[in-house]
Amino acid sequence: MPLIGTACQRLDTQGYVHVPQDQLATLEPWLRWSPALCTAVMAIGTLLGSQWVLWGLVPFAALGTIADRHPFDYLYNYGVRHLTGTAPLPPQGAPRRFACGIASVWLIATGVLFAADLATAGYVMGGLLTAVALLVSVTHFCIPSLIYGLLFGRPTRSTEPS
Repeated sequence: MPLIGTACQRLDTQGYVHVPQDQLATLEPWLRWSPALCTAVMAIGTLLGSQWVLWGLVPFAALGTIADRHPFDYLYNYGVRHLTGTAPLPPQGAPRRFACGIASVWLIATGVLFAADLATAGYVMGGLLTAVALLVSVTHFCIPSLIYGLLFGRPTRSTEPS
């Protein structure tokens, strides 16, 4: 069954236009995996006011920027999917990699605020970062991917055979 409507549009905005809609439909819940894990770590780091937790997430976000898959996608592809009986997650497109780049910078900045004893600013920055990540984790609505589309053009899905 093809994935239609809002979910497909939001995943297309993230750059998954190269994935056939029937495959996207089965993987749609699992495309939340990496954002959800990142959100959990961001939330913990922010709640604890810990630059170390936030900075510990930076290498994962940075790798998600330069690689075609986020490091947490590999946890799913080589572990979880065998328990769920689902296909591996596809490579992520440029908009989602761009989002990882924004997250990398945001994590570093938030950690710097906590390290500089600017806790209120750290909580605000960390709270906003966690909210943005939670939004994509729950709804696939990715603000950084939208920004990518405005700057570089929104990815478009080629016409698929019916």
